[in-house]
Amino acid sequence: MRRLFLASSALLALASCSMPEVAPQPAPPAPAPAPMPTRAPLPMPTPTGSDWRDWPVTAGTWAYRQDGRGSIALYGRAGADAELTLRCDRARGRLFLSRRADAAATLTIRTSTNLKTLNALPTGGVPAYAAVELMPRDPIVDAIGFSRGRFVVQGGGADLVLPAWPEILRVAEDCRG
Repeated sequence: MRRLFLASSALLALASCSMPEVAPQPAPPAPAPAPMPTRAPLPMPTPTGSDWRDWPVTAGTWAYRQDGRGSIALYGRAGADAELTLRCDRARGRLFLSRRADAAATLTIRTSTNLKTLNALPTGGVPAYAAVELMPRDPIVDAIGFSRGRFVVQGGGADLVLPAWPEILRVAEDCRG
């Protein structure tokens, strides 16, 4: 029996000494490199063809206001200075078309039915504008108001392509009495 006990103990010791083989684990994957920061691409300038009626409209919107001098229609982005204004000076019975410009400028106004070139003078304010005086019944005023969807003001800076909204004729009517 003693032999059986010794043999069993030896087998048990031998069995407990053998360890199962462990399969090697694959190495963890290398961390992905952090992406390099890239600059946002600059917007591509919108191609302008030879026909101004296909040019994109200048960013902004029209606003109409009244004050002690008369009324004014302003075009531009919210929270920024207007790019173009049309003011009725009721006391003088005149309209003043002004665009942002640093100096005197020759302005060309293109509508679907009319083209007019005007010499605008600096207003001396901050920001700087160049303005031209118009009679309230000047045909260019109605041409702007009734232009098919848009009109263009060239000169004194980048071309302005503006929607022909009712604010323009509203200011003109205020001056026509």
